[in-house]
Amino acid sequence: MLLFRALNRSPEHTGAPTPPSAPPASATPEQLLAERFARGEIDEDEYRRRLEVLRTGGPTLTKR
Repeated sequence: MLLFRALNRSPEHTGAPTPPSAPPASATPEQLLAERFARGEIDEDEYRRRLEVLRTGGPTLTKR
């Protein structure tokens, strides 16, 4: 009986690490940027610079 219970446990009860959740498919670029900032992947300066680029349409790239 104990073996059955051990094998029938859900992953959150086994102590196994859960993989990081992927952002929802409908997440906006601003939401993805905010999540990266919240996780500490980018600092505040980079967050603000990138947010400004997103909100203003960004710099235009030209070919030389």
